[in-house]
Amino acid sequence: MNTKSYFFQSFAIVALAFVAFIGFKQILPDKIFSESKIDSKNVLIDSTLLESVAKDSLPFKNDSIEKSSRKLEWGKIVYDANEGITFPSETFDNYKGYQYLIPFYEKLYQLEKKPQSNVRIAYYGDSMTDGDLIVQDVRANYQERFGGNGVGFVSITSESAASRGSVKSLYSKNWKMQSYLNVRSPSSPFGVNGHVFFANDKTNATWVQYEAGPNKNSTSLDNPTLFYGRSSRRGNVNFVIGKDTLRKNLIPNNLVNTLKVTSGSIKAFKANFFHADSIPIYGFNFDNGKGVHVDNFSQRGNSGLPISAFDTGVMQGFNTNLKYDLVILHYGTNVLNYGTKNYSWYEKGMKKTVNKIKESFPGVSILIISTADKSTKYSFKMKTDSAVVPLMKAQKRYALETESGFVNLYTLMGGDGSMVKWVDESPARANKDYTHFNQRGAKVVAKLLYDQLNNGYEEYKKLREKRGAIISW
Repeated sequence: MNTKSYFFQSFAIVALAFVAFIGFKQILPDKIFSESKIDSKNVLIDSTLLESVAKDSLPFKNDSIEKSSRKLEWGKIVYDANEGITFPSETFDNYKGYQYLIPFYEKLYQLEKKPQSNVRIAYYGDSMTDGDLIVQDVRANYQERFGGNGVGFVSITSESAASRGSVKSLYSKNWKMQSYLNVRSPSSPFGVNGHVFFANDKTNATWVQYEAGPNKNSTSLDNPTLFYGRSSRRGNVNFVIGKDTLRKNLIPNNLVNTLKVTSGSIKAFKANFFHADSIPIYGFNFDNGKGVHVDNFSQRGNSGLPISAFDTGVMQGFNTNLKYDLVILHYGTNVLNYGTKNYSWYEKGMKKTVNKIKESFPGVSILIISTADKSTKYSFKMKTDSAVVPLMKAQKRYALETESGFVNLYTLMGGDGSMVKWVDESPARANKDYTHFNQRGAKVVAKLLYDQLNNGYEEYKKLREKRGAIISW
């Protein structure tokens, strides 16, 4: 057997070993996420990632992706003007792609001029953003400067519901849930959160309840609105607010339907669903309609690849109501350690993901956040995992090739060996799995992300004002 064949067969063995590990996980010591509140029993497997890894174990030839990315690394990135504004050229090493965030920056600019308008961000991520970590602080930074109340879109059920502090939720155990991580053909299309829920209410009541959390700018549930999908049969929902009960009909005529619980702000409510077992339920949105709103669509085990399976029509239905200006993709944790440092297969898959987002949310700006540093033991010493930098560069390549903004979280947190420092320092900013941030570290990461985005915005304002003309959008 030649070396190359053996090398790629090793990839397949690693993928199979991962599946076996998940299968035996329940009887293994509970080490992963040891300092977090994550409930490991609810971990889902990204089947799209496993299939991509298996395909990667087959022989392949260097394609145009790798060749073109070499040219990008060697040369200057020179931008074409967007509405007469051009950011300075960049190199591959220092790539941030502010030029591709101009539509988002313009919306922020208009918000500063007209505080009654609004800007919305969808933040897709994996376990790094579980329990609203990082995202809640990005949200707080934006709302502190630009205004806005509310935590945004919240799913019906979530594996991190018990650990999320920005909004409290409880739900009955008889909800049926399908996730884009491990279901290829759902009963009804997935929602913007990558899930679809059904009220299994034929024998027992199916309910969900929410209560506002203590975080600043989210101490109330603003304009609570239910999102649900299309069905041939109608249903009912009772909203219990204090001592009052509001009975409303579910009329599932459209791909995406909305039902307002009540206008204004409330502290808590409970939703009881009746005769609704055939209706796809997606979740509730909470915002006051002005300022900045940030939706957290985190999912443990996610690589980002499953987003490419979204139904475009349904996503456009959500976008009609929510009107996204920026989509953030924060992945990488679940892509490391699959026996390869060649991530061309991941670049190809994530380009499909980005293109799906562009199709689903026309005109939206996109920001790619790279993998953070991650440490692995080499010769009895914790060091930066050898796959981190190759993955980060692959993420930068598909960000550039899809004309997306880019945040290099690996370098922002300190680069080589930084995760060890974050874990070992006192007080620590990361957990002893040398992968995930604790709440203290998540707050720091959020500030790093916000500062880079804001630096681009401040530069945009200077370029806009220097141009000396009003942009028509």
